[in-house]
Amino acid sequence: MGGPFSPDELAEIVRRIRREGGLPDSPFRIDEVRYEPQGDKLFIIAHDRTDKSIIIGNSYVIGKLREELGVRQLTVYSTLDLMIKRRKLEEAEGLVRGTPLEFLLPIIEAEKGFPPRRWPPVRGDADALLFLSFNARALMGFAERLGLRTRVVGIEHTFPRMEYEVIDAPIRWLFFPEEEGLAGLASEEGFRLVLADFGRPLVSAGGVFLLNPFRLLHIGFFELKYLFGFERPAVFEPHDLIEFITSLTYDGLMESADGARILWRMLRRRWKGRRGR
Repeated sequence: MGGPFSPDELAEIVRRIRREGGLPDSPFRIDEVRYEPQGDKLFIIAHDRTDKSIIIGNSYVIGKLREELGVRQLTVYSTLDLMIKRRKLEEAEGLVRGTPLEFLLPIIEAEKGFPPRRWPPVRGDADALLFLSFNARALMGFAERLGLRTRVVGIEHTFPRMEYEVIDAPIRWLFFPEEEGLAGLASEEGFRLVLADFGRPLVSAGGVFLLNPFRLLHIGFFELKYLFGFERPAVFEPHDLIEFITSLTYDGLMESADGARILWRMLRRRWKGRRGR
């Protein structure tokens, strides 16, 4: 099958899949369906997050639904998710206006129409210090897409398959980059922009702009992984990982199921590595 599909048609298929899978016949509501022919992507907009969870069905239902519809990508959002995203984007406009980062405004505007994602061609005429934190692969991809000139730095042994300059920094910075420390390093090296997984979307410190583009644009982990890929850090502190994943989930930037999978895979690999020593 190919799109488009009506909300009623998809709702009936979801109910059937849930019955066949032995899942409860829980009521839910689909507000809208959007189809993007380029890339064969289908987006289901559920009414609220409870409806969204019912449609996803612990990944079982959405997996069966994608298989039956024959689309390459199937994603479920809620109307509330998109309302929150739009509010975050309006806040982002205020943060960016009047700064050297106004080249991000067309992307912010385009994100208001998500889904689907249709970024206009944008070139950022800026030099940036890029610190490899948790979303290292996405940070690199974002900088490349905008044509930023970057000096890439990171903590020793964290991303052995990536090329970067090692700096002396606490391992906690992998998940919680320190604003003051990176602003100081950037200032010493003549950079006015730093990219990293900061806890805030955009702040200015001593004339240096500290940007977490994914918090600024309110793009979650699943979308980043699809857009740019994901590289698991090779070394980390477990309690830092748990704290970081919890914060992303709380802020609506990671689904709880994705968070659970990341914790399980990364912690299991670490424990196996230690037992093998």
